[in-house]
Amino acid sequence: MNHNIQFVSADEAVKVVKSGDHVHLSSVASAPQILIDALCRRGDSGELKDVRIHHLHTEGTAPYVNKEYEGIFFHEAFFVGGNVRKSVQAGYADYIPIFLSETQKLYRSGVLPCNVAMVQVSPVDKHGYVSLGTSVDATLAAIECADYVIAVVNKYVPRAFGDAMIPVSMIDFFVEDDKPLTPAHFSDPTEIEAKIGMNCASLIEDGATLQMGIGAIPNAVLSQLSGHKNLGIHTEMFADGVLPLVKSGVINGAAKAIDRGKIVSTFLMGSQEVYDFIDDNPMVAMMDVAYTNDPYIIAKNPKVTAINSALQVDITGQVCADSLGTTFYSGVGGQIDFIYGASMSQGGKAIIAMPSVTNKGVSKIAPILTPGAGVVTTRNHIHWFVTEYGAVDLYGKSLQERAKLIISVAHPNHRESLDKAAFERFGSHYHFLM
Repeated sequence: MNHNIQFVSADEAVKVVKSGDHVHLSSVASAPQILIDALCRRGDSGELKDVRIHHLHTEGTAPYVNKEYEGIFFHEAFFVGGNVRKSVQAGYADYIPIFLSETQKLYRSGVLPCNVAMVQVSPVDKHGYVSLGTSVDATLAAIECADYVIAVVNKYVPRAFGDAMIPVSMIDFFVEDDKPLTPAHFSDPTEIEAKIGMNCASLIEDGATLQMGIGAIPNAVLSQLSGHKNLGIHTEMFADGVLPLVKSGVINGAAKAIDRGKIVSTFLMGSQEVYDFIDDNPMVAMMDVAYTNDPYIIAKNPKVTAINSALQVDITGQVCADSLGTTFYSGVGGQIDFIYGASMSQGGKAIIAMPSVTNKGVSKIAPILTPGAGVVTTRNHIHWFVTEYGAVDLYGKSLQERAKLIISVAHPNHRESLDKAAFERFGSHYHFLM
């Protein structure tokens, strides 16, 4: 079978985009920058208007959200990443609140059209397949539903297995661009983040299946697990922190009930070492977000331990993770998918972890959430809450009991004022609680 493919230039490929179209971009390291630049050149020429652009978080630049493209491109994010945050906050771009698990459903159900999918893939193999590498998430659904699929074939895209593998017959235009993927860099954990990591790690049992988000706290947790046994990974994303634990045999997936022995993820952020790790690695299954983030799939593994972060938590256990008051900062992401999945897993633990104060010393634990703050994880969903001052289990606790517990892991400078607010809210009985 002949799998020779015909390449066109990026400028030629993006000619299929019409005014009013919806365009999906593959996410994180796989954002197809050469196509983004070509699309912006078309925008500069005055040929296009009202083109909607959708994606999850992307690394690299996002010029289509700049003010000069107002009326030409309008970005409606599934997650507000750092490169589009200011534009969303200024109104030049917008955000669609959506569970990460359902981002694919927007396309498959037809709620959002997908006219053009722009993706990056690995070189074609002898069987006529390419890999989506670091971005399966909602990108596979976009490819299935798009009128046109433009793929940048890039030798630096890792050949990942699972749902990442697609036949070249699903692609309409091929563009060649061998540029290394944008790596994501994470700072070393601070002393506070290291303490939070220790408190979370103390809750993780041997044989647990882990999910954790992005950044210093997940890496701090992972660095504490070298003495554990038979850990598994079923997550939406992972980064460098898992690699030493795979090499040492701590993460082997042996105790998982489904996908035994496999690391399951839907997108990746990390260094080149992470991209090299998943390349041609049968241990890693890069799957559709409809699978990785389905709470009922997540719950099939025992001892699922999900660790997610927050921007603010109130004394009843309401968790804000997407906005600072009315200002949108990130998105719902997969937090509820995994909090709910972990809570249904046999022996599972759903954990919200955050520093007790901001960098400026303001308490992130508040009597009430800042007006306009979005409740991502409800007070009914929260189980474990962790700061640098300890870990408390809120499940099955009354409002007054959980207020006492939450305040016990607040920063000491703020406990008295929080206690006073709880007393004013709940009345005299509050002070009788142990």
